[in-house]
Amino acid sequence: MGLRFIFMLTRNDRTVPDASQQLQTALGLGVRHIGFKDIGLPLEQLKGLNAAIKAGGATSYLEVVSLDRESEIVSAKAAAEIGVDVLLGGTRVDDVLPIINGTAIQYFPFPGRITGHPSVLEGTIEEIVESAKAIAGRAGVHGLDLLAYRSAQNVPELMQAVCAAVSKPVFIAGSIATPERIAVVQGAGAAGFTIGTAALDGKYPADGNDVPSQLTAIIRDVAALNKHLSPIRKKSLAAAFAGGVGELLNNTQIKVAVFKDASNWSFRAHGDELFFVHRGCLLMKFRDREETIEQGEFIVVPRGVEHCAVAVGEECEVLLATAAAPSAE
Repeated sequence: MGLRFIFMLTRNDRTVPDASQQLQTALGLGVRHIGFKDIGLPLEQLKGLNAAIKAGGATSYLEVVSLDRESEIVSAKAAAEIGVDVLLGGTRVDDVLPIINGTAIQYFPFPGRITGHPSVLEGTIEEIVESAKAIAGRAGVHGLDLLAYRSAQNVPELMQAVCAAVSKPVFIAGSIATPERIAVVQGAGAAGFTIGTAALDGKYPADGNDVPSQLTAIIRDVAALNKHLSPIRKKSLAAAFAGGVGELLNNTQIKVAVFKDASNWSFRAHGDELFFVHRGCLLMKFRDREETIEQGEFIVVPRGVEHCAVAVGEECEVLLATAAAPSAE
């Protein structure tokens, strides 16, 4: 799916008190990677937050911000008890690996020297790269969590150097608040990035400062970088025939669907999908726009493009044409 956006339910390295409410907003917009910190809420609430993330079909992340050995050990044990999918951060690999051994947790520790709160990455690019290579080479380490924008070094150069030095995925954390910085992250070869405070405080360039507007803008910008936006506009059936559109579709499934209210955000991994409105009206949401498809009109959604179909009115009857999934031979 390309560059991964991880929405952190955190502000200034602490899980926010209204994390559960913000989580439902994120899930409703189709955010699939959601994390929190090991401080800010009691353990039982963090367990509930993790369960809600997974119930919503998203991957859960816990980022460790502990600064001493004992606290980091406690945090790693908490991650195992909570049952998160991914453990981000921390620097004491020798202490953490035995704790998460035997679990399904993926581990992405910090390379370099981490100090302060909020955390700061210290050291030269060369020192951070050497740390990254040593940590990424450890069995049980799945990738790195790089606090690039918390470093005083040349950040693009730092990210490129670390990503080039290791064969495992690198996530970029800390102070990413503009589409330009996200583009730099992708250009450096990183696998993903985290945004928390910027979105919660309305600092990301968007149509509004509220969290739904912030997340919508971030998702749209990431989709554009990943080339997951649809260039195809709606057409009327009459216009399609007049234009000579009549190609045969091989291995195509034709089915009828009745839409009521809104479907979930989704995408097809294999093959494009055609929506022809037989009766009623359909609103098709994309990450960068919305299209209203009236009766007698259709729209094609390319594979890999996230979309959400919403019935305008009580219900909408739609003829669907989709490529059959490839066989498992």
